[in-house]
Amino acid sequence: MAHDLLDLARTVALEAGALAARRRSEGVEVAASKSTAVDIVTEADRETEALIRGMLADARPDDGFYGEESGADKGSSGLTWLVDPIDGTVNFLYGLPHYAVSIAVVEGDPDPLTWRGVAGCVYNPASGELFTGLAGQGAWLGSERLQVAPPVELAQSLVYTGFAYAAETRAHQGEVVARLLPLVRDIRRLGTASLDLCFVAAGRANAYFERTLSPWDHAAGAIVAREAGAVVKGLGDAAPSRDFILAAHPALAAELEPLLVRLGV
Repeated sequence: MAHDLLDLARTVALEAGALAARRRSEGVEVAASKSTAVDIVTEADRETEALIRGMLADARPDDGFYGEESGADKGSSGLTWLVDPIDGTVNFLYGLPHYAVSIAVVEGDPDPLTWRGVAGCVYNPASGELFTGLAGQGAWLGSERLQVAPPVELAQSLVYTGFAYAAETRAHQGEVVARLLPLVRDIRRLGTASLDLCFVAAGRANAYFERTLSPWDHAAGAIVAREAGAVVKGLGDAAPSRDFILAAHPALAAELEPLLVRLGV
């Protein structure tokens, strides 16, 4: 059954990604803002989520659904789909070829503190890269099996992060990154959390951390990263959530997390 769920996620992500790419080629305008003026949504976000929601409802009518643009509906099967139709909307708006359709299915309610990830798919229509993960079975980029990069010294680590939309929170996050920068190889902020997690899985990043992510931002990417051998966690013994998420090789995570706490993350 889990393989069937992953196959469905893949099929839906590819079709949704094709729609998003068509809309990008036609030109994109901001439809509305959400939490702040810089937290935007486009009509393509809404249209893409409607497509995903419809395809999943047709194939799995008893499952729950939780999407960024259309909210949550409980199901009766014990499974919930978490969907970000276009993760990296600002990149999408500006024509940067780094955005993704992110689809995950989890056991339980759409609460990252309690759910169990089953399958995840992250698709970048601009690059054609398709990342998938299946609980207990592994992670792949296309047909290539993924493995997190071997641990390196903190000073040699490439660390990805992201920033919140609220100005006060962004200012604090910038201060943390400024203090972290001299202690690592370099920092990257690419603007698409789901792909950041997949890049940890693919060895393109040594670590990724962020605060204020929504469940749909990290649900699929976390499955891919874990199945590639990364630890994906919150602070201390907590699960990843809006409060904090860290993904890295377990040895590097054990070194980076206390440093981030000292820096005031």
